Amino acid sequence: MATDRGLEISSAFPFEKKKAQVLGSHMAYVDVGTSSSEPIAVFLHGNPTSSYLWRNIFPHVGKNSRCIVPDLIGFGDSDKVAGLEYGVRDHQRYIDAFLDAVLPSERVVLVIHDWGSALGLDWARRHEDRVAGVVLMEWIAALNNWNTRDEMFKGLFQKFRTPELGRTMIIEQNFFVEKLLPMGVIRGLTDEEMVHYCRPFLNPVDREPVWRFPNEISIEGHPKEVVEKAQRYTAWLLASELPKLFFWVKPGTFVREQDFERLSGQMNVKTVFLGAGSHFVQEDYPHSIGQEIVAWMAESGLSGVSASL
Repeated sequence: MATDRGLEISSAFPFEKKKAQVLGSHMAYVDVGTSSSEPIAVFLHGNPTSSYLWRNIFPHVGKNSRCIVPDLIGFGDSDKVAGLEYGVRDHQRYIDAFLDAVLPSERVVLVIHDWGSALGLDWARRHEDRVAGVVLMEWIAALNNWNTRDEMFKGLFQKFRTPELGRTMIIEQNFFVEKLLPMGVIRGLTDEEMVHYCRPFLNPVDREPVWRFPNEISIEGHPKEVVEKAQRYTAWLLASELPKLFFWVKPGTFVREQDFERLSGQMNVKTVFLGAGSHFVQEDYPHSIGQEIVAWMAESGLSGVSASL
């Protein structure tokens, strides 16, 4: 049995999902928590995960705050949309519309990872009055240097971006979900956990969203639209006085040690080193992350709990 801080890392997902109508489709989300006060914690995942990634984290936060945990369009239990390209621009439209529908005016704390960070930070930059704080982990920043990535990572993503080979690996062989995802977890994943992660992508036709995201990662200035988006929200984040919490691991994947030092040195932020880790840190350190978020929210005046408790 895998543990973190002496607590079991559970594979169970005993949470009911609601459905929000968004741009003519339905996005699934978990809505939990005992508090009706703001801010509300919004958890945004990336590729190829879902709200399941946060299952051992938001219960900690939900003891003091309301938590909204969506599945991106095309992921988890959200709809697959015929004809949608699932580019970053598409996902941004759906996340914007989802937040308008579910939290039309409430202030939020964004808890973000992977592509959820790009979507969340771009939304935050455009809705600064709605954002009370930001929690970062393995996030996509404009200052991250592609050349610092290890050769295996660079080689894989170059293959993913080769049209025929990439589609064969991701669409036909389901490599991203079945192989790359567990490689990003130090402890490994159980069979039950893999069943949860694989379920939304059992059919090759359902894997288009997984294939598209690697083709959106900015490498050497391309694609230009994504590069410019990351530059805008990174500049905004570094200059913002909002409370921030930054989790990091070694060696990391999107955030290597040199990236962490460069980024954390340019903004007001509380940093937490979790330990050895790769990319899906929520699977190795869920209770550490959840408990540290609760403490940081209390210290920052973002929950109804005193920091002394």
